[in-house]
Amino acid sequence: MRLLLVEDEHDIQSFLKQALAEAGYQVDVAPDGKAAETLATSATYDILIVDLGLPDQDGISLILRLRELGVNAPVLILSARRSVDDRVRGLEQGGDDYLTKPFALAELLARLRNLLKRNSPAGEATRLRVHDLELDLLRREATRSGQPLQLTPQEFVLLEYLCRNAGRVVTRSMILDKVWGMRIQPDTNVVDVHIYRLRGKVDGNGQQPLIRTLRGVGYVIKER
Repeated sequence: MRLLLVEDEHDIQSFLKQALAEAGYQVDVAPDGKAAETLATSATYDILIVDLGLPDQDGISLILRLRELGVNAPVLILSARRSVDDRVRGLEQGGDDYLTKPFALAELLARLRNLLKRNSPAGEATRLRVHDLELDLLRREATRSGQPLQLTPQEFVLLEYLCRNAGRVVTRSMILDKVWGMRIQPDTNVVDVHIYRLRGKVDGNGQQPLIRTLRGVGYVIKER
């Protein structure tokens, strides 16, 4: 799940970016409205977190502008403004949920999961399954034969991509593009290293191998 965090306070920004990444989200950060508009209109995000007190414009104005530009991702508003009028205005002007500062991280994560579930198109899976491997896309958790797998956020994103393409071969270039966003040079061995570590966790302990390597071609996850 890709998320855009619009927050100008450095300490809050750093804390949330790390916490959200650890929860399995791919996080981009914008410190002001101008940067947020550029990012939100040049990439597709599953959800936006927008602070109302931005340095260059009010967060409500940003949300209205993004809606005008066709950005339909759900928006969770963060704000120190606690009055009922402020909360109602935020929800009526394009916000999908409103969380006041200070807040508990657990509540923020729960609200994000609820927004993602609420805005998932009818019939869109929130779980992926290959044989006895199951991924919960909202909680960002994976199990094999009912036993939890201790995956890093990047390993989860990689496994999700493989499972979404179960039975189909994906090349290293495809993985670099979809999982790392082409931020890494194509000649890097980062894909091979992550696949090696992921295979040790998914296919370890005598489990039936699911992740296969097609030498010189790429990787595939399948039951047999």
